[in-house]
Amino acid sequence: MPMLDADHLMRYWTDSQWAANVLMLMHLVGAMVLGLLLGYERAYHGRAAGMRTYALVCMASCAVTILVGYPDQWFGGHMAGGSLPQFIDPTRVIQGVVTGIGFLCAGVIMREGMNISGLTTAASMWAASAVGIVLGMGFYFAAVTLTLLCATLMMWGAKLESRLPSHPAIAVTLRGEPGRRFTQAELAEFADGLGYRFAPGSLSIEKQGDHEEWRFVCTAKQNFKGQTLCRFTDRLHELHGVAGYRVTHARN
Repeated sequence: MPMLDADHLMRYWTDSQWAANVLMLMHLVGAMVLGLLLGYERAYHGRAAGMRTYALVCMASCAVTILVGYPDQWFGGHMAGGSLPQFIDPTRVIQGVVTGIGFLCAGVIMREGMNISGLTTAASMWAASAVGIVLGMGFYFAAVTLTLLCATLMMWGAKLESRLPSHPAIAVTLRGEPGRRFTQAELAEFADGLGYRFAPGSLSIEKQGDHEEWRFVCTAKQNFKGQTLCRFTDRLHELHGVAGYRVTHARN
């Protein structure tokens, strides 16, 4: 039978294939919702991985796992309606792909001080590998759906996350004037007056010559949206003896 025969290709769109794809769609949507809920808990507390990261990873894991439940529908019902040779095990290929992509994803995650970036990009790459696996196994509709869900999350997930109540974190570096000695209680009181909570466990102090440099993280008491950094930096002039500073998001 020719590989491009119409009857041969239509095996990917039979009633049983549609039923399997719709069930997979239900699983993917459920995984996305649960991933968003888990990610919101982390985003609410200003942690590095947020809603999009959790939802993408949850969906990709679900997509790869649910494939195992429909072996009779792999490759369009095994192409010509037969069974796969005993020595062929697609799950071993899937395992290798997922593992390899994991190493690749690690390369796009970067950390600069207390700021972590690239988590969502890494998760989206892993999700892209899941799309490729699902498509390669012949579940076209599920692959297209997973692609649309992932794209929607990456485009609109950040906007949703920014509108929900949360406690975004900022990383602060303060360089004192010669002889200036900050205290933890002083900085905690200053941050509290601006609507931030000082995180004592994040504190590090470095001294160079007669200068002290303090690094610490503050979490906002509420979501200030686009003013998270400016709200803090606009008032730093009120803190006596600051020769220089750097304020960045503690997560990305």
